[in-house]
Amino acid sequence: MLDSAMAALASLADPSLLIMLLIGTVAGLIMGLIPGLGGTGAVAILLPITFGMEPPQALALLIGALAVVHTSDTVSAVLLGAPGSASASVTMLDGYSMAKKGQAARALTLAFLSSMAGGIIGAVGLTLAIPLARPLVLSFASPELFMLTVLGVALAAVLSRGNIIKGVSAGLLGLVLGMVGTSPTTAEERFTFGSLFLGDGLSLVAVALGIFGLAEIASRASQRRGQKETITLGGGWGQGIREWLSHWTQVIRGALIGIWAGVLPGVGATAGTWLAYGQAVATAKDKRQFGKGDPRGIVGPESANNSVEAGDLIPTLLFGIPGGVPSAMLLGMLLTYGIQPGPSIITEHLDLMYLIVWSFAIASILGALFCFLSVKQLAKLTKVPFAVLAAGLVAVMLLGSFQEGGQLGDLWIMIILGVFGWLLKSTGFPRAPFLIGFVLAIPLERYYFLTDSLYEGFDWMARPGVLVFLAILILPMIWAFIKFIRARRKTNLDDGHRDEQPEDDEAPLKNSTWSLAASGIFAIAFAAALISSAGFSPEARLVPQLVSIGGLVFSGILLFIEIRTRLRARTEKAGWTLDAKFALKTFVWMTGFLALTAALGYLVAVMIFIPAFLLIVARARLKVAVIYTGVLYVVLLALPSLLPIDLPQGWLNTLV
Repeated sequence: MLDSAMAALASLADPSLLIMLLIGTVAGLIMGLIPGLGGTGAVAILLPITFGMEPPQALALLIGALAVVHTSDTVSAVLLGAPGSASASVTMLDGYSMAKKGQAARALTLAFLSSMAGGIIGAVGLTLAIPLARPLVLSFASPELFMLTVLGVALAAVLSRGNIIKGVSAGLLGLVLGMVGTSPTTAEERFTFGSLFLGDGLSLVAVALGIFGLAEIASRASQRRGQKETITLGGGWGQGIREWLSHWTQVIRGALIGIWAGVLPGVGATAGTWLAYGQAVATAKDKRQFGKGDPRGIVGPESANNSVEAGDLIPTLLFGIPGGVPSAMLLGMLLTYGIQPGPSIITEHLDLMYLIVWSFAIASILGALFCFLSVKQLAKLTKVPFAVLAAGLVAVMLLGSFQEGGQLGDLWIMIILGVFGWLLKSTGFPRAPFLIGFVLAIPLERYYFLTDSLYEGFDWMARPGVLVFLAILILPMIWAFIKFIRARRKTNLDDGHRDEQPEDDEAPLKNSTWSLAASGIFAIAFAAALISSAGFSPEARLVPQLVSIGGLVFSGILLFIEIRTRLRARTEKAGWTLDAKFALKTFVWMTGFLALTAALGYLVAVMIFIPAFLLIVARARLKVAVIYTGVLYVVLLALPSLLPIDLPQGWLNTLV
């Protein structure tokens, strides 16, 4: 094992690996600054570039970005009071307060050093998990792996932010979508409706980029202005270093909380940072300065948000159960390369495991160093309007989705799922359970039938590992039910005694006609899946029907709650908002771009779409549109000669 670790470290002396790690680190820092992208956006945008690379180079690129994306998102949170990601909103409380007092450098020092420490501690946690979990993982048989897949979907649904019923419904719908294609047990086609394109199932890249990438662009493309106000850095670098050293216990505690939050599917960096902040407040003797510039309110959360990403990798690599969305996409990349996470990755690809660990630790140090050296220049990027960035992001994401299968059908699926993802986000449905359910659909079914064929009846449920996982599965549900009952009893009590979670301002259409429509779509989808699966053979229809019936129950409850809420309120919340109109217009633009690509080819479509979007939607100046389009065109033209990337060819090119 030590030999593998040293061999992985030595491999980083390879210039190509080191360059990919540096590129990933710089890209992660830049994407961390752009509101809404975060770790999910970073992996989504870089993932297409990895196609055609060797696995070590691809991993170095993605891990480099993932390790530092939460380091740079602090810059805008401290200097502008506008966090680059939701997890940085905690840092904003005390960091922005310090900056307004002229102590921005002090706050940034605390944040950068804590992020670096969190990344290193997270990498150590991942390193320790390999030898500790190795005998456990290798002892797992199909019953334990089946229970783990069930646990992955259930915990993601139960623990993710928002309504549990919505989370479970989203997870079940993700499972149904993941079953499109050939059955793993009978080789029978399901939910393909005779389409050869759907015979291989839906592309993970298209689903992930649609549900998260395009949905995020649509919801933020209306931002035509960048941040205007800025705060000077001021002094305090030395004071920040001294304070950080004096609060080293908070750094370690925050990192450990982050690892724990990362291991649990669906919890994520946002919840992890709030938990770290909560423990800092709870354990402090003097709480008066929290929210007014207390260094303890920065070091704990900043340490936690970086270690969350390392914690995410533990269940993803060792058990094949993604802890969050970025790790789910990373899992898809590994499967594309024929690398099966779980017991086999320890026996066959241990060197890659340690390469990930080293890359994570090195990128964390480089990220903090780059931030110290370039904080002024990085802060200027936050002034770029998101609408301007959106034009290029759409072009890159559509090109990325095309690389996996080389079919335009994937791009249409991506846009359809983009609309659905925007609807989920706007109405308060957690999207992580959906994607995790999609990823785990086939493993869940495969392990179930393998277990069923090896054991008599329910004998497999008596195995100790299965009983432990059952307990882990049931206890959070009981706890959630108890919390629900308590909340009902306290309805009439003072709201000021509730926890300090921020308001969910990312679901503006919650409790509107849109959320009612979303619940209806869920119910219709599950009903259609149940009816369609009736024509399958008994083995092929068992799991889809069980999932569909469960989905119908939960979506039925959702519909009942939505209708009851409207009847009680007797007022209809406005559903057709300006943001909704703009989002749907953005999807029309995306559809137009894809239609142009299908007809005229990708490069011609870029030449038409980019300047038109910049001038009409982003309202950019003509000079900006010309330079932007020219630079992007040259880069895309040169890309196939630099990387093994194919540009979509249109119908017109087939005639020439």
